[in-house]
Amino acid sequence: MYVRDAKNREEVWLLDHIESMALDETAFRSRDYVIAVDEESGEKAGFGRIRVHKPNEESAEDVCELTSIGVLEGWRKQGVGAHVVERLVEYAGDEGFDTVYALTGEGAYLAQFRFQRIEESALPTILQDRLSAKRDGSDPDAVPLSIDVAEFRMPKRLRDAFKRAPEGREEGGSEESAEDFGIDPDSATYKYDTGR
Repeated sequence: MYVRDAKNREEVWLLDHIESMALDETAFRSRDYVIAVDEESGEKAGFGRIRVHKPNEESAEDVCELTSIGVLEGWRKQGVGAHVVERLVEYAGDEGFDTVYALTGEGAYLAQFRFQRIEESALPTILQDRLSAKRDGSDPDAVPLSIDVAEFRMPKRLRDAFKRAPEGREEGGSEESAEDFGIDPDSATYKYDTGR
């Protein structure tokens, strides 16, 4: 099992899973995502995204948000999500961010990596607006969290679970189909408009 950058050809796969998991409906770029992949079968197990918010009138600096983390049903409880989060936090650090924010109802999950809940007033303005939108839409229980990149820690049990994945899970097919590339096989048209 490993985590890598998403490829352009995986846009439809990502869009399908984002939709089926009822995750954020935000502007989409596959290059913002990472994907966890089983080394032996090539099967995709999970994904996540770093969203960079550019400066505006209220914010003088870029702001980095961890969002759209998803793990496919058969891969849950095997450290996949943890490693997606780890890769995204590393990526944020590599891009020069000291702090990563998350707006989620899954605060207990992120707390195990040392994310801490913060006051809404401590959020950059752009994330205060985004928190309100998330609560009105995809995540009514969302709370603001943040972590200093240097403080991130991976619990040993999650690292060990990831090393053992896919032991004990049901086999799933990894064959790519026309739909994985956005092609409706019945009409030979693209299933999603990705803005290109």
